[in-house]
Amino acid sequence: MTRKALGRGLGALLPEVERVEAPPTEIDIDQIDPNPVQPRLHLDPKALDELGTSIRENGVLQPVLVRPLGGRFQLIAGERRLAAAQRAGLLRIPAVVRAVPDEKLLELALTENIQREQLNPIEEAHAYQGLLDTLGLTQEELALRIGKERSTIANAVRLLKLPSAVKLLVAEGKLSAGHARALLAAGLAQGEAERAAALVVERGWSVRETERWAGGRAGRPRPETPQDPNVAAAVDRLRRLLGTKVEINRGPKGSGTIRIQFFSDEDLTRIYGLLVGKGV
Repeated sequence: MTRKALGRGLGALLPEVERVEAPPTEIDIDQIDPNPVQPRLHLDPKALDELGTSIRENGVLQPVLVRPLGGRFQLIAGERRLAAAQRAGLLRIPAVVRAVPDEKLLELALTENIQREQLNPIEEAHAYQGLLDTLGLTQEELALRIGKERSTIANAVRLLKLPSAVKLLVAEGKLSAGHARALLAAGLAQGEAERAAALVVERGWSVRETERWAGGRAGRPRPETPQDPNVAAAVDRLRRLLGTKVEINRGPKGSGTIRIQFFSDEDLTRIYGLLVGKGV
C-alpha cells in the first residue's frame, strides 16, 4: 500500500489549507495568541533556555506557523520557538501565515510536530486520539492521512490506558514507549503498574527484560531461552505482514501455537481480512 510521505510537506497532506502568504513575514510576538489544541503538553525550561541562547546568537532559523484570527494571529505550530524567542527578548518573530479552518487546526499542528519529532509519546498519543475523535476517522484512515503506519497509531493510543503516574514517566523520558507497552501487555492493576514502572526505572531494565518480566510476572527478568532462527524469522515476517505482535510457541513433537495480538474490534477485523486474503 502506498502511503503519503511526510517529506512531501504539509501542503501535500492537507490540500484544503490555503496559503495566505507564502514567504515568512515578521510579526509582533504580542500579537500571537496560543493554539487552543496545541499537541505539546510540556515545555522543558532547560531546553527553552538553550534554544533561547541559540536564538540570541543566530536568530530564529525556522518561522512559526500562524493563522489570522480576529485582527490578531493564532499560533498553529512552533510553540517552543515562540516561547524561546520571548525568553531571548525578541519583540518580533518570523512567521508563515496561513488561512486554516478550525477543523484543520489540530491536524496541521500535529503533522508539523511529527515532522520535527518534537512530541513525547504521551503528547503524540493524545494528539492522535484528538484527531480520531475530532475528524471521526478510523486508525487506518488517520495513518494514511498523516503518513504513518496504522500499527504506529494503535500502539501510540494504547499508551493512554496507562495510569497517570506511568504516563508521566513516559512523558519525562524516564520510561520508553516500549517499556510502557510491555507493562500494558501484563494486564496489571493501577497500583501494580505504578510499582512495576518504578522498578523498571530503578533497575534500568531494557525493553526485552521488561517484556520477559511482564510475561512471567516473576518480579525479575527471566533468562532468555534461545530461539530457533527459523522461528524468529517467521515471527518477524508475520509481525511485519500483520502490523502487530506475533508469538510462536513450540511444543513437543513439532506442535505449538501462534499468538496474534489485536487492540480493538477494528484491529481484529483488519487482521482477519489479511489472514483470509481480503486486506482492509
